[in-house]
Amino acid sequence: MLMVLGQLVLLLIIAFLLGSIPWGVIISRVFYHTDLRKHGSGNIGTTNAIRTMGKVGGYAVFVLDFGKGIVAGLIASAFGTHVLSGNVLGVVEFVQTFGGSPNPFLYINQVCLAVAFLGCTMGHIFSPWLGFKGGKGIAVAVGCLFSTFGPVGALLEIVIFAVLVVTTKYVSAGSIAAAIACPFFALYFFWGNPVAFVLCLLVALTVIWAHRENIARLRAGTESRIGSKKAQTK
Repeated sequence: MLMVLGQLVLLLIIAFLLGSIPWGVIISRVFYHTDLRKHGSGNIGTTNAIRTMGKVGGYAVFVLDFGKGIVAGLIASAFGTHVLSGNVLGVVEFVQTFGGSPNPFLYINQVCLAVAFLGCTMGHIFSPWLGFKGGKGIAVAVGCLFSTFGPVGALLEIVIFAVLVVTTKYVSAGSIAAAIACPFFALYFFWGNPVAFVLCLLVALTVIWAHRENIARLRAGTESRIGSKKAQTK
């Protein structure tokens, strides 16, 4: 089982480093000769990128951040299928230790997806290249969810985000609502897999924490709405 744990830690590190790539800063510096962190809200996410660099630069940041999540999910799938599957005894022992399952390899694949989800999102929020600061994790997390929960689960998360944004005009409200919904989706998609559920719960709590300033402004009624000159980033 120790080998399985070591492989999961390796997957976590790979996903973290992938998520830590600060595309917002890279694009702003290379193509716009400025630093995204010095404009608007100072965040490296999509909303501030659009406000600072325009739609082309902003959408490029979104696609690349979203892509980090997609790639993290593919790496996790490869780990579960080609790396961990070779250690049958270790996988079985891991599953028996952390909650039995009639299908241990489905169980470990789900854990791999959740580990990559956590690592990639945490890497984006706590990028070591930016002094362990970063974005708020929404684009990256949604990219991960296409593997973690599958297309249906990811699209449902997007619907929750979109409905809240359209009805409230607050991007942060949609982001927080999607984060709150994540553990409930994890209960459904990872039923009987407490490890995967806890990892998804940690992602949700971290994303909500990253929006703590937005939450304070929402409570005070000072959060900027879409279209306002001082709109806040995700």
